[in-house]
Amino acid sequence: MLLSDKIKHAIRDVYDYPKPGIIFKDITPVLSDPSLMHEIIGVLRSDFKEQKIDAIAAVEARGFIFGSILAHELNCRFIPIRKAGKLPYKVRRKEYDLEYGTACIEMHEDAVQPGWRVLVQDDLLATGGTAAAAGELIESLGASVVGFSFIINLSFLPGAEILTKRFGVKPHYLIEY
Repeated sequence: MLLSDKIKHAIRDVYDYPKPGIIFKDITPVLSDPSLMHEIIGVLRSDFKEQKIDAIAAVEARGFIFGSILAHELNCRFIPIRKAGKLPYKVRRKEYDLEYGTACIEMHEDAVQPGWRVLVQDDLLATGGTAAAAGELIESLGASVVGFSFIINLSFLPGAEILTKRFGVKPHYLIEY
């Protein structure tokens, strides 16, 4: 079976979460399958190993899981991007729109250095708001966003197009709906 089919088979749809009309793509069953996780990380490592990445920035919470493992595999730094008020040191903050509201993320102001090549990792790409906000935080500190990586792309939403247009890199993803 293809990796994309394995991932789709494992993902659980949760209807009307976090609000009515939304079908939430729950990756919890993917996370509980060690063999599938090993295969996913192997593909991501292979896809990004030649890009000379200095750091992987991942958005809480599910992005942390894939981002930290991938940073370990690529022997690069891991940068947590968190919801507002969760980081203990001086932060840069970015407010953005979600497909079902607004949110704000933060990153430590010393998390990246000018000139670093940073990959943004998250579990799902929808409207692109969260990923674009993460990219803008990274760029505001002088680093470059060299890619966006997701497990899932909701291709019926404009996220991939928005990120490509704004950052000049086509997002990488393993499956799409």
